[in-house]
Amino acid sequence: MKKIILSILLSIIITSAYAQSDPAPKPPLSDFAGKYVFPEGSVVPDVTVALFGEGLTMTSAAGFSNLTESGRDTFTLVEFSGVAVFKRGEDKKVNAVHIVAQGYELYGQKQSSGAWSFTYYLRPDRDLLVKK
Repeated sequence: MKKIILSILLSIIITSAYAQSDPAPKPPLSDFAGKYVFPEGSVVPDVTVALFGEGLTMTSAAGFSNLTESGRDTFTLVEFSGVAVFKRGEDKKVNAVHIVAQGYELYGQKQSSGAWSFTYYLRPDRDLLVKK
């Protein structure tokens, strides 16, 4: 009887210790930034994902949309009522996007160029946001 109670107590302690561990860190938003090219004949030829303030935006020939994070690599296209799911390769880098919005389904590959790319982070000026 003592062994059963001791094993139950030990399993409760171990379970509670694992429950306290931190979840996996979220990937930086800069991982998703870049140009994604769709196959010929798609509704739009490409989309550009960029950092804007502390969030992401997506721009294409169809228009502009803010992206809100809804999962680890999943974002909601706010203005188009759609979903963008970013895909990672074996190297854990984002290399594609799957978009479902307004009845269209698009799958695009991230365009990689041998050149350097820079991402600018612009924080909104608080003085401009506060009415005086």
